[in-house]
Parts: sequence; structure tokens; C-alpha cells
Amino acid sequence: MRTIQMTLDDELVTAVDNVVKKMKTTRSAFTRKALKDAIKQVEDEMLEEKHRKGYKRFPVANTEFSDWESEQEWGE
Repeated sequence: MRTIQMTLDDELVTAVDNVVKKMKTTRSAFTRKALKDAIKQVEDEMLEEKHRKGYKRFPVANTEFSDWESEQEWGE
């Protein structure tokens, strides 16, 4: 692991300190999780955008999923 230095607003540090106290964790652990979650969210958003662009370039055909319609069971 590496140690890095960050500059944060006093209000943000206070909010983080309040949360980590309630969670019984550390600033570092909280920050690592928050950064991992943020990276995952950005990656998901990028993948969704890639899918949107792909479907815009190659839209779903009207009959693309019709082979599966007979397999669907909607109940009564």
C-alpha cells in the first residue's frame, strides 16, 4: 500500500470523521471503499454508455427476441 496526501475541505473531513466513528472504521478504510465504489460506478456508467451507442448504431430488430416469446410464461 502507498501513503498519499490529499487536500479536503474541513466540512468533508468532519463528515467523514462522523461516519467512520459510527461505522467503527478508519478514514483510510472508508476512503479506500469510497474510491473503489466510485471507480466501479464510473466503469458501469462507461459500459452503459458503450451499450447505448452500440444499440443506437445497431438497433434491436422487431423480431430479434421473437424466438423466445413462446418460452415466456406470464402466469394467470
